[in-house]
Amino acid sequence: MQVRIFKPAKTAMQSGQANTLEWVLEAEPSRKEIDPLMGWTSSRNTMQQVKLFFPTLDEAKAHAEKNGWQYTVEMPHSRPVRPKAYADNFAYTRVGRWTH
Repeated sequence: MQVRIFKPAKTAMQSGQANTLEWVLEAEPSRKEIDPLMGWTSSRNTMQQVKLFFPTLDEAKAHAEKNGWQYTVEMPHSRPVRPKAYADNFAYTRVGRWTH
């Protein structure tokens, strides 16, 4: 079975780093089937519903190797953090004019 290991990205609805500290191991999507009676899209692979969380990348790799799964690792993108303060708007060293 093919799985991928990644760190989830920060959602746009939060300002903190919640839910981005752990590594996630999830199965790659498999082929979908159309139910002939109802016309619903379905899959016979129930592993698509499983997400495993690990504190480190090495633990996630070890779990995949122990189960004989092929895995791909997606490294997280680093985001530059620029410290900001409200007082910087009124600093004497400000480059531009402050207007309303």
